[in-house]
Amino acid sequence: MTDPAAAAEPTVLVRARAGLGRLTLNRPRAINALDLGMVQRMHRALDAWEHDPDVDAVLLDGAGERGLCAGGDVRGLAEQVTSGRAEDAGVFFREEYALNARIAEYPKPFVAFADGITMGGGIGVAGHASIRVVTERSQLAMPETRIGFTPDVGGTWLLAHAPGRLGEYLGLTGAVMDAADAIYAGFADHFVPHENLDGFRDALETRADPSLAELVFLFDETPPRSKLEDARAWIDDAFDADTVPEIVERLRARPEPEAAATAELLGELSPTGLAVTLAAVRSARELPGLRAALEQEYGLVMWFATSQPDLAEGIRAQVIDKDRSPRWTPPTLADLPPELAASALRYRPAIPLWG
Repeated sequence: MTDPAAAAEPTVLVRARAGLGRLTLNRPRAINALDLGMVQRMHRALDAWEHDPDVDAVLLDGAGERGLCAGGDVRGLAEQVTSGRAEDAGVFFREEYALNARIAEYPKPFVAFADGITMGGGIGVAGHASIRVVTERSQLAMPETRIGFTPDVGGTWLLAHAPGRLGEYLGLTGAVMDAADAIYAGFADHFVPHENLDGFRDALETRADPSLAELVFLFDETPPRSKLEDARAWIDDAFDADTVPEIVERLRARPEPEAAATAELLGELSPTGLAVTLAAVRSARELPGLRAALEQEYGLVMWFATSQPDLAEGIRAQVIDKDRSPRWTPPTLADLPPELAASALRYRPAIPLWG
């Protein structure tokens, strides 16, 4: 039996105390996956706190033990796409991307605890914060290519500025980063053990000095060495290639077992998603800032939502039916039209992101 009180509990808990505004994503059974109402509730809270003299910092965390946020509501996205309601998805994307930009530009310190699973839309609300905290439980990723899609929520901006060719590697494979990897790749700033997060929260509320620098220093610890850093030789060599087929060819020529496994993985993913993601990350390197990257991503996600069957098929195979056997269109990299990615980047939605 459903507990009526639990059912009525807000999906984002909003409260302010002792100078700290707190946002807690509160859908623990769904690993706090974002829907439109949650995004709008966070917008309203940030609007209210921006000019409130009694709030001098904001903390974002997630309810439950599994993670901050597993992403967006992809089941709902698949239903919108397959029923011809892509513009409903467009409403969500515009609100979500405006929130991502708002967090990045917020005039007060914004602290995000990316504890546990933090993927897709979770990166959008945590990865652009001014103080990004990870723990030994953190699992960060942009796994969109696994559902025939492309990284968004400003993910291409973060990927584009990762060291070497890690952006291409992480974007194309959807590989999961631990805390050390996330800090090395530029998705996080500070490592705080999970058991110390409650103390950190309490200190944020009880600090006498509104400056957070000394407080963060007190809780920040040195993470282990990043595995991504140790893998840079084969990643940079392979993912420097001009096209996805050339990346796969270089991976197969490398002696490292991890490179061979990565080549096999890329062979299983959506050719369209891979080609567009490679082009998007590289294009984002030339853009002037996060808002421009979000605008580029918005065009790409609406291109997928309005014209590409791989998005709904990938969600079906990975999330709905869970048969893990997507039927991509086209099925192989060799079947891709050569100008597909360039065409996707040129697409302009009917309703712009920034009106």
